[in-house]
Amino acid sequence: MNSLEVDALGFAYGQRQALREVSFACPAGQFSALLGPNGAGKSTLIALLTCLYRLQQGQVRVGGHDLRQQPRQALARLGVVFQQSTLDLDLSVQQNLHYHAALHGMPRALASQRIDEELQRQQLGERRDDKVRLLNGGHRRRVEIARALLHRPRLLLLDEASVGLDPASRLALNQHVRQLCRDEGLAVLWTTHLLDEVQGGDELLILNRGRLIAQGRADQLSAEHGRGSLAEAFSRLTASEVAS
Repeated sequence: MNSLEVDALGFAYGQRQALREVSFACPAGQFSALLGPNGAGKSTLIALLTCLYRLQQGQVRVGGHDLRQQPRQALARLGVVFQQSTLDLDLSVQQNLHYHAALHGMPRALASQRIDEELQRQQLGERRDDKVRLLNGGHRRRVEIARALLHRPRLLLLDEASVGLDPASRLALNQHVRQLCRDEGLAVLWTTHLLDEVQGGDELLILNRGRLIAQGRADQLSAEHGRGSLAEAFSRLTASEVAS
């Protein structure tokens, strides 16, 4: 079953077309990597999937629910970690999570139970009473992932979630999300411009200049377009798109 289905999505900022006829799906339990250079349209796509921007063209379904016709049901099945942190630095970890749970209408007792579960899973149980500003970048991202999972979504979107982290923290975060995908059957859409965050078995979507120019298993795309090298495949595909 597909947790996310995007069909012929288009979006323009005035006369500038940011996305053109973008179509793809993210099945349950699959780590999908959306790769593209800066300015490719990745953040615009995330803004549309999360209703920050109004849909102009095309259709989006989350967990089978149409985002245009059933936004509340669709968004209830969606967890998001944005590129820019949206945590309140002067609240504790626990207070940030309780605030999010309240926005979702979650009863206090249930919220406390799920917060305990998520903090343990993120290995942050001992930091629950710390103010967020005392955490390092990697731990802040884990708090945001815990927050995104409180309402039990089936799709987790991460928009350049590793930006600003050191290499070790980037790797740890990437591995952690993959483990969640395997353990919980989550569909994950991980957007990045960093090639080392993509693994051979990932479903890879390459976005450039607003177009989805390639999709398939990362290792297969590497073999077909880059003689086994993802970097070469990415370079060739984006170069040919610019040339055309």
